[in-house]
Amino acid sequence: MSILNNEFSIRYVAIGDSFTEGVGDIDADRPNGVRGWADRVAEQFMLADSEALYANLAIRGRLLDQIIDEQVQAAVDLKPNLVSFYGGGNDILRPSTKLDQLLERKGKAFAALRAEGIEVFTFTGMDVRDFNAFKSTRPKTALYNELLREVADENGVHIVDFWRMREFAHPVYFAPDRLHLNTRGHIKMARKVLDVLSDQSVSLEPDALTMPLDILNARPTRMQKVRDDARWAREFVVPWVGRRIRGTSSGDGISPKYPELTRFEVEQ
Repeated sequence: MSILNNEFSIRYVAIGDSFTEGVGDIDADRPNGVRGWADRVAEQFMLADSEALYANLAIRGRLLDQIIDEQVQAAVDLKPNLVSFYGGGNDILRPSTKLDQLLERKGKAFAALRAEGIEVFTFTGMDVRDFNAFKSTRPKTALYNELLREVADENGVHIVDFWRMREFAHPVYFAPDRLHLNTRGHIKMARKVLDVLSDQSVSLEPDALTMPLDILNARPTRMQKVRDDARWAREFVVPWVGRRIRGTSSGDGISPKYPELTRFEVEQ
């Protein structure tokens, strides 16, 4: 698949949850205070194509059914020729999720987008083998990925295979909540996406992708780990549980960053 080298102008719409909204990549100058991989990919489109346009309808905390109900038709209405569609991560964290039914709906959503002549790419879920806090969800994510591959293949949807990107297993790519990518992680993910969408490798802030070995190899002491785990539980787990009990979401009151196709200034 080569989007950057095609002759038509790119009209890119991103739909999904916090992963696509850009949570973890803090930028006070952006709508919702975050940037993220999708913004960074769109910026590269704009640098390559003077008429490229971009919308981002993703909202943090959204379940897959909500993404389908709220964002798929809204994306179609914008008449894009490229859509990214990630959703399901929040569903996997819930014990009662019925993945077969969920992926059946996602397949129908893919079909609806493809029927409009839109190129679509999606993501597998990350392999959480090395993340103790989420390790129990690994079998569920593996099943989700297999079902996703099936419906993606059936509908000609391209896959960015997060599951097989072993380099993301290092915590240096993650925000303090241990769930979302940080700025370094979003930059790396943007490069992965561009590699899938283009026939040629795309340069993207290479200095931000390079880390000294002492950072990569650093391991906290046992006491540091206990303190870090306690702080993480206090600052992130307790509020998450509280939202589940109250039936609220981190996305309540949040609006899409870019609800209409737009352009913005991009530094070369």
